[in-house]
Amino acid sequence: MMKAFQWWWGILLAFALLAVSRVFLPLPFVNEVVIFSIYTMGCSFLLGRVGFISFGQPAYLAVGAYGTAFYMFYFGTNPYIGILLGVLSGLVVSFIVGPLFVRLRSDYFALVNLALAVIIYYLMQKVLAGITYGDNGLWFLTRISSTPVLDLGKPTHFFIFAFLVALAVWAFYKYLDDSIYGACCLATKINEDKLEFLGYSNYSVRLFAFVIANTTTALAGAMYAVYLGFVSPEISSPSRAADPVVVTILGGVGTLYGPIVGAFAYTGMKDVISKLIGNWELFIGFLLVFIMLAGERGIWGSLQPLLDKLLFRKQAVTKTDDSAEARR
Repeated sequence: MMKAFQWWWGILLAFALLAVSRVFLPLPFVNEVVIFSIYTMGCSFLLGRVGFISFGQPAYLAVGAYGTAFYMFYFGTNPYIGILLGVLSGLVVSFIVGPLFVRLRSDYFALVNLALAVIIYYLMQKVLAGITYGDNGLWFLTRISSTPVLDLGKPTHFFIFAFLVALAVWAFYKYLDDSIYGACCLATKINEDKLEFLGYSNYSVRLFAFVIANTTTALAGAMYAVYLGFVSPEISSPSRAADPVVVTILGGVGTLYGPIVGAFAYTGMKDVISKLIGNWELFIGFLLVFIMLAGERGIWGSLQPLLDKLLFRKQAVTKTDDSAEARR
C-alpha cells in the first residue's frame, strides 16, 4: 500500500494543485493549460528521454484535430468517438512517417518534422480546401451532442474530462519513466553502442517513443477540436512550431511535471503580458535565455531538488525518531 502511495503521491499532489487552481482562475485559462500540457508532454518525452528535438509537433496536433473535425463535421456528433478517431489518426500517421524519421538524428530530425508541419499546413489550407474549407475552417460546435455523465459541450464538464485524461497520461508516462523501456530510451540518447551491446534495438526503441509521443500530441489536438468546436489550418501553422519546445525548456526538459509547470507559466505570461505589450514573445525569449544561462533545468527542474531535499529530510527525521522509539 505504501509503495503504491509513493508511486502516486507526486502525480496526485500536482493534479490536486491544478484542481484547486480552477477555483481561483478562469475556466478557459485552466482548460487551455491542461490541453497545452498534454500537447507539450510528447515533445518533452522526445527531447528529454530520446534526445529528439521536434519542431513538427503542430503537424501531429493538426492530424488529431482534423481527424476529430472530419468526423464531427461530416459524419457524427458524439465527441468521444471524435476524440478516439483523432487519436487513431495520430497513431496511423506516426506509424507511417516514424520508420523514416527516426533514422535521422539531431538537426535532420528537427528539420524533417518542421517540413512535415509545413506540408500539413498547406494541405489543409490550399490542396484540401474543398474539404477543410481553407482558412475559414470547419465549425461544428453546434453539432456536438450531449453525452451522459460528462457532457463535453459544457466547459465545466470538459474540464473534468480533460483533468482525468491528463491524469491518465501522466500516470502512463510515470510508468514509462520507471520501466525498463524508459531506461532504454535514456540509453539510446546517451550511449547507443552500449544499448546495442545489451541486445536492444535503438531503432525499435526510438520508433516506439516517436509513436507514443506523437499520439499524445494528436490526443491534445483532438481535445482542442472538441473544446473549441472549430479547426482551421492555423493549428498547424509553422509559426507556432517552437511553442512546445519553448514550453518544454521553460518547464524543464525531461521532467515529469515540467510540461504542466511550463504550460501554466507560458499561458499565464501570454495572457498577462499580451495585455501590456504587443510583442509578448520578447519577454518569453529573455526568460528562456536566463533559464539556459542559469543551468538549463527550467522552472520545475530548479524547484525539484529543493522539494526532494525537504521531503527526504522529513523522511530521514521520521525514520530517526522511529529508530529511537524502537530502541527505547
